[in-house]
This record gives sequence, C-alpha cells and structure tokens, in this order.
Amino acid sequence: MKRRRNRETDSFTVSFLDVASCGFGAMIILLMITKSQAPITIEFAEVTPEASITELQEQLFAIRGETTILNRELNAKHEQLSALTDRIARLRRDLNDVEGRFNASNQLSDETTDEIGRLAIARQSLTAEMQRLLADVQAPDNNAIGGVPVDSEYIIFIIDTSGSMYNTPGNWNKMLEVIDNTLDVYPEVKGIQVMNDMGDYMFNSYRGEWIPDTPGMRNTILQTLRTWQPYSNSSPVEGVTRAINSFYSQDSKISIYVLGDDFQPGGSIQNVLQTIDRINVEDANGDRLVRIHGIGFPTIFAQPRRFQQSVYRYTTLMREMTSRNGGTFVGLNDFQ
Repeated sequence: MKRRRNRETDSFTVSFLDVASCGFGAMIILLMITKSQAPITIEFAEVTPEASITELQEQLFAIRGETTILNRELNAKHEQLSALTDRIARLRRDLNDVEGRFNASNQLSDETTDEIGRLAIARQSLTAEMQRLLADVQAPDNNAIGGVPVDSEYIIFIIDTSGSMYNTPGNWNKMLEVIDNTLDVYPEVKGIQVMNDMGDYMFNSYRGEWIPDTPGMRNTILQTLRTWQPYSNSSPVEGVTRAINSFYSQDSKISIYVLGDDFQPGGSIQNVLQTIDRINVEDANGDRLVRIHGIGFPTIFAQPRRFQQSVYRYTTLMREMTSRNGGTFVGLNDFQ
C-alpha cells in the first residue's frame, strides 16, 4: 500500500513539471520569433506647451487688431460712397434744373425774337442795312456803348462782398441788376468769371478756368450771387491782381468790372495804383493787358457823414484806376 501511494505522487509531480516546461518553452519561442528593436523618436519638441500657447495668443491679438483696422477702413469707404452718392444725386438735380431752364430759354416768343433783333447792335456786328445807313458816319474808336467799351471777349466781375454792400437794403439787388444789365451788353462772350475783391472764386470748380457762357450759366451766376458773401476787406487790389495773373492771355480781350462802395482809410490809393500798374503793363501799342471798369454804389451815403470819407476814397481810386487801364468808372446815385 505504501508503494502505490508514492507512485501516484511521482506521477503528479512529473505532469506538473511537463506543463510548466511547455509553457515556459512556448514563451521563449514567442520571444525568439518576435523582432525586437529600440523605440524610434519621431520628433523632438523644442518649444514648451506654455510658449506655444503664448505665441498663438499673440497671433490671435494681431489678427483681431488687423480686423479692427479693416473694419474701420470699410466703414470709411461706406461713408465716402454715401457722400458720393448724395453728390451725384445733387448734381443730377442741378443738371435737370439747368436743362429745364435751357429748354425754357429756347421757347422764345416772336416778340422776344424781334426784340433780340432790335438789340443786335450789342453784338458789335452791323447788318447790311445798318452799314448802308452808317456808311458816312465815323464810328467811335473804342466801340463803346454808353461810354463803356464792349470790345472784350472775356468778362471778369470783381465784387465787394463786405457787409456794407451785402446788408444794405436794396443795394445787393441793385448790384445783381447791374451785372444782369452788363451781361446783356455782351450777348455772347467766350468766357465769364466771378470773384470777390479778395480774389476768392464764386465757383471753385472753375478755379483758374473760364465759366462757359450759356443762358443756363448766366442764370446760375445771378442765382448764386443772391446768397454769396465771402469775407471781404473792401479793397479791390487782391481780386484785380489775381484776375490779371490768372487769366491774362496775349490773344484774348479781357474786361474786368469792379463793383464796390468804399475803400477803407487804412489802404493807400497810391500803393494800389502802383501795384496794378506793375501787373497790368502796357504793350507795344500802349494798351494795357486788360481793361478795368469800375461801378460805385452810394451805400455809405445812407450812413452818418463821418463814415462817408471811404466813399470818396473809393471814387478817387476807381476813377484813376479805370483811366489808367482803358476803362470807365460809373458812379450810381441811387440804389432804390
């Protein structure tokens, strides 16, 4: 009985060792057939995560700043576009208004046409009948109407826009009437310009250029003059000198009309005349570059006598200036 029990124990021991040996052998075989190698490093990170976050934040702030600038520029462009759109609309309205006035001016009645025919002498051209009637009559050398030469191709108005001229009741309307009548004497010229006595242009779009002479533009000039009042120092020297320097041309006949009411005591009449003489020089025939006419308004005579000295100074200045420069001075005695 004892021997049998030992045999069973030995049998169990051998079986356990076989199983263990087979399992250990299998692991060794798996290790042998498996290719083993050292781990490969794919990429080294030289920047720490904190630095990367900081860099990305800086890029984000920069993008936000550029976005703000672009939005500001876009808003400015939208405002410019809106302003240009409004301007185009105003110009279109003005164009329609001018076209309407032009079309209306073309619808002349027979009576108006006859009247224009009777006033054709103002065009400085004679019909065949007039030439026959005036064949034995000696024409005046200066081709004048009412004492004012009208042989010019271009007209420049230099207007005193001071308070005494603009604010005196009836005076400004009289000035508009004088300009309208003067334009009637020149039914057609090559160009017109309007400046104040400081040399400021009434239309900046025609700065340094001639305003075309059309019925619509003449009407626009008169309408704009009704409310035009730039600063003035009541001295015509700045306006006259700028007009000569800007528009004189050797092959152009130009007349300057100075409209004002006074010349302040602070200015020197002699200095003004000398300045004009230096600019409006005589040519080889003894003629000046441009004609200068003057029109005086009796505005200051409605004020106390102590203010009236400036009227006499203006009259003295313009009489001498027009006499030296081939023009005529006309002093009005009433503006009602």
